[in-house]
Amino acid sequence: MPRITPFRLAAVCALAVILSLALAVGASAKGFKAELRVVGSGSKVLAEKPVATASTSVKTSPKAECFGKGSGGSGDPVTIKGNTAMGLLARASKSTPVLSPLSISDSFDFGLALCGIGKSVAKGSSSWYLKINHKSLPVSGDAAVIHPGDEVLWTLAKTEAPDYKYPEELVLTGPNTAKPGVPFAVRVLSYDEKGKSKPAGGVKVTGASAPTDAGGRTTVTLAKPAKLIATGAGEIPSAREPVCVGGKCPR
Repeated sequence: MPRITPFRLAAVCALAVILSLALAVGASAKGFKAELRVVGSGSKVLAEKPVATASTSVKTSPKAECFGKGSGGSGDPVTIKGNTAMGLLARASKSTPVLSPLSISDSFDFGLALCGIGKSVAKGSSSWYLKINHKSLPVSGDAAVIHPGDEVLWTLAKTEAPDYKYPEELVLTGPNTAKPGVPFAVRVLSYDEKGKSKPAGGVKVTGASAPTDAGGRTTVTLAKPAKLIATGAGEIPSAREPVCVGGKCPR
């Protein structure tokens, strides 16, 4: 059997590294999919779907002054990297009318500032709040790197004195299928800015007989397919969870 010399071993390792880098670059060029959820004014769900990433050009707006007078954008176009939270939003806005136009300012050193998504515009004590996988990040949206399968949430939320904390995000879990008229259990958790969860009591759930208890649990009964959603006063509503009933699924 031929003997592998240190030189040959080094060459093999180098080739493996080159191939790995080439595959990574190829995958990056093709992009990937991540889950985008946008909740606008009045807690209205504007979008909730997987989006394929790609670098996207958007025009900044001089009217994007939600951070104060004179903080609007230059009006020049900017290209946003596809593997970022704002890049995912920008990509989706090109094919989802309710997300357009994006009102963005490029007047800050920290990165791009988001003021509006469609008709939902930040003003007063409200601002656009970003969470990735239920956790907020201390960077601007165009610097928040995302990965395949990540859950990206943009929500127009209010912060109130004295602590000025953002509302917590509700997450609903339950079965994917159910029988008509047969009760089934669901649970709701709330996630804070750091991504820490706890049971969410007193929350309403679609089709539930009563609000969630102290453990975040309640019972739901459906006669037909539905998309369940958990809502609570001052909290970010959950994503809509589809439940198939009698062999039929919600559209």
